[in-house]
Amino acid sequence: MLVTGFPAEAFGTNCYVVAAGPGEQCLIVDPGIGVLDQLDEVLAEHRLHPAAVLLTHGHLDHTFSVAPVCGARGIPAYVHPADREMLADPSKGLSADLSSLFGGRLQYTEPSDVAELTDGAVLNLVGLEVTVDHAPGHTGGSVLFRLPDESPLCLSGDVLFAGSIGRTDLPGGNTATMMTSLREKILPLADETVVLPGHGPATTIGRERATNPYLRELIAAPRRGL
Repeated sequence: MLVTGFPAEAFGTNCYVVAAGPGEQCLIVDPGIGVLDQLDEVLAEHRLHPAAVLLTHGHLDHTFSVAPVCGARGIPAYVHPADREMLADPSKGLSADLSSLFGGRLQYTEPSDVAELTDGAVLNLVGLEVTVDHAPGHTGGSVLFRLPDESPLCLSGDVLFAGSIGRTDLPGGNTATMMTSLREKILPLADETVVLPGHGPATTIGRERATNPYLRELIAAPRRGL
């Protein structure tokens, strides 16, 4: 499997490209702000042909280039239905200060072909099996994308970072829901799982289980109820 990525010009959002190998069809994950030129370079370097865009959630810094990427190639964008409205109106996921910051300065259009993701779905795309885990908390429609490999792979979006987790104070965010997602979707993953987050460096589930303060708190907390 070929997996490569780079940070976007704005917010350092990681854009990833995943394929079975060089010269194959590929998936593009989270094409953010100002990624088009670098994305074209990556595709040309590895002779890749995009077949779909996968979105970990609907925030503008992860979705800004989805329409031009999809529109230029006639390919679909996949997003969880709880975040789909942000593809049409990104301000629905922004705080008041961020909305003021952008204030119409960024021109944005919704992709014409949108497919909705469901929890537990297995997408058979470009010769790969991609498992979708709905993991709300950062947004209502945040998801993880998991792929089997020599070391299992998890594209975690803004659910889990190296040493931290995604913020929960933006519209659609919820701290208690995030903790549930971490407990039920992240902690059960194998230690050797490689995590490719929406921002910052790659990590592993084992490293985060041992050092991430949010996961350590969940591990130490007694379970309530049955």
